Amino acid sequence: MASPKTRALAIGTATCAFAIGYVMQFGVPFLGGPTGPVEVTGITDTAAPATIEAEAAAEPTQTVPVLGAATLPQLPGADAAPAQLPDAPVEMAAIDSGTATDATALPAEAPETGFACDIIASAAATAGAMVALDVTAPCHGSERLTVHHSGLMFTATMQPDGSLSLDVPALSEQAVFILSFASGDGAIAQAAVPSLAFYERTALQWRGDSGLQLHAREMGADYFAAGHVWSGAPGSVETAARGEGGFLTRLGDAAAPEPLLAEIYSFPAGTAQVEGAVSLSVEAEITAANCGDDVSAQTLHWSSEGRLGTQEVSLAMPDCDAVGDFLVLDGVVRDIEVAAR
Repeated sequence: MASPKTRALAIGTATCAFAIGYVMQFGVPFLGGPTGPVEVTGITDTAAPATIEAEAAAEPTQTVPVLGAATLPQLPGADAAPAQLPDAPVEMAAIDSGTATDATALPAEAPETGFACDIIASAAATAGAMVALDVTAPCHGSERLTVHHSGLMFTATMQPDGSLSLDVPALSEQAVFILSFASGDGAIAQAAVPSLAFYERTALQWRGDSGLQLHAREMGADYFAAGHVWSGAPGSVETAARGEGGFLTRLGDAAAPEPLLAEIYSFPAGTAQVEGAVSLSVEAEITAANCGDDVSAQTLHWSSEGRLGTQEVSLAMPDCDAVGDFLVLDGVVRDIEVAAR
């Protein structure tokens, strides 16, 4: 009788022989050998309730292919037909010509910022044969301006914002004003002043601190009395408009370096309500700034007859020992004869 070890060895040997024969005939599934799809059918979930089992039994049996290791996805063949898109009609949209824009048009330029540097001047006649002169020069704020008018010249200084307003006695019925800055920029303004025909007008102009003054004594008036018109008592345009007396206008910015200054006396000879004469004179105060120097000036006279005359004036000032005194220059400007109207 064989021992247990002998029987175990015999059984193991037979099992190995059977397994080797099976592999040699059928191969090992899922280890690289060719396999086909495996159909899995009749799968029952034993944990599901009976109602679910009944529904599962009613469903048709599905075949689930299981790919082996040797099964790879295949690309479509070269003779496969290309996929076709659906043939949808193409509709053209109408464009409203009223709202269409030119795609090639360039956008409008953005407006410039900041302010313009144009110089604008205007002139308008006012009462007393005066002209209201207005200047706007935004890029010339606080600058020196020279005003030219029929031989008259004076210095003005622009406001910090580039504006300036002046009242200037006209020396021509067709008054033209030339305005010039040191840079050469400038402007021109003009105005018709027909009322100038009713006025006698005398101007005295000079440069710097010359100490010169223009005085008018109307109808024999004494110095510093009523009827004495000068820079200290200039009269008014309203008085002249009533034909009762004259007025004096001082032009120029005395604080500017080497300024051009002027004084103009106006009398309404054509509408005067008085009769007599106006005595005109040029006076010079001797100061520390002009003593011992020569002073030059010019006079201009407009007559109601429509003529403008000029005269040069030159004066040798006394030495500085006479500072505070006055010189009276008679005959430099002519008197005005007045006939009552």
